[in-house]
Amino acid sequence: MAMEVSEQAQNSQELDLEEIARKISFLDKWREIFSSPRLETNNTTPQDHEGGHVSADESEGGTGTPQPKGQARVPSSLPVTSWAAGGEPISLATASKLRQSLFGNAVGVFSYDWKMARFGFRDPFSDLAFALDMGKGGARSIQMAVQGWLIRHFLFAGEGKDCAFHGLRAISKQEQDRTLATALAGILWAAGEAQKATLCLITEDTYAAATPDYSGDNFTERLRLFEFAKKDAAEEFVYDHLQCFKGEGSHGVILFLYSLIFSRTFERLQQDLDVCTIHLLQPSAGGFLCTQAVLNMILTGRASPHVCNGCQNGTSQETLRGVLTRSDIGYLQWGRGASEDPRLAEVGSRLKTPRFPIWLCSIRGHHSVLFSTDRQLLSDWKLERVFQLYLYGGRPSQNTPAHLTVDTHSHPWEGDRHEGEHGPGRRFSPVEMVIRTKWSEATISWNGTVPFF
Repeated sequence: MAMEVSEQAQNSQELDLEEIARKISFLDKWREIFSSPRLETNNTTPQDHEGGHVSADESEGGTGTPQPKGQARVPSSLPVTSWAAGGEPISLATASKLRQSLFGNAVGVFSYDWKMARFGFRDPFSDLAFALDMGKGGARSIQMAVQGWLIRHFLFAGEGKDCAFHGLRAISKQEQDRTLATALAGILWAAGEAQKATLCLITEDTYAAATPDYSGDNFTERLRLFEFAKKDAAEEFVYDHLQCFKGEGSHGVILFLYSLIFSRTFERLQQDLDVCTIHLLQPSAGGFLCTQAVLNMILTGRASPHVCNGCQNGTSQETLRGVLTRSDIGYLQWGRGASEDPRLAEVGSRLKTPRFPIWLCSIRGHHSVLFSTDRQLLSDWKLERVFQLYLYGGRPSQNTPAHLTVDTHSHPWEGDRHEGEHGPGRRFSPVEMVIRTKWSEATISWNGTVPFF
């Protein structure tokens, strides 16, 4: 009996020692994680996909593990990644090349409007549940180009899964987030020639210092680059870090533009561009606007500087690069400068007739998205006689897409009576003019909406 009690006591002591050893191992594991240079942490509370704070009880494992102390506090306006391990820190040389590709020098920096631009949606379950809130300045054209891809995924997710127009009003918050991740990852994957996608996120650590030849901006120098060889992995990574692209103050549009350039690579960019476009942004009224190369990179995956089909010879026999392939999302424009070479200003058929009836429209330099809910519109000429289009212009006051009825059986003799002294085109709104670059004899009814643009 005494021997049994002794054995039980010994077993109990062994169990206690095992439990203590297990707890020490557990603590060592977390100490190693928090001290790892490949894991960036944030003093702010983690955020979920709704943009709200996650409590300590809701953190991984429900343990409420506190953040490590002694780290520099990051401004709350810059959400940094707090749990993405791996990646490569940006070097001063890479940061300088990035600036050169954007501004043509390493001292240019983004304006306030650019820094505030992000990929935030309008309210779910509303008439504009599919639509992004649009910013100001040059970043707006990137948001609108991404908007075209969002509409493509919302409407035409796959064969036999087309969505009617009323379905765009039934989009939930979760569907918004998932579709945004799909669209962003898909654009980056195409820019990487369907071989890789590279994403960059802001971290707490600074990896490059400002020099006389390089102006720091307190976020480019804190990037880590994450490379993916599979599209699905890139999409999941975007989804897991979606707040870094859609959160207020996240610099989301700039981060996406950086990721687009890294996915395309500096070498491919040099091959895409020509003597007319040697960097991706152009100065305008104290800020920077996107060149056509940026928009074409989002639409087609290639940073072609022009909208014509293929390559053309310039006035000095230099090669000017246009669009090489038909794209999912099209492009229409009206109101460009009269001094521009008409051969280059004319949008080619590869952009005018995309695979899906969705067009990014540039109207006197302002961008909007025009779309149809009928996938077959561009596949059957009979459907192009009378059809419906919808327009999202991104104005804060726009609460529903404009509904347009397009009739391509217009009567030329009716136009002759109206154009007279006011000159050609004066009786049409700019939106109608951009539509007529695709359907030249069309008449457009706004169905009770006051024409805008």
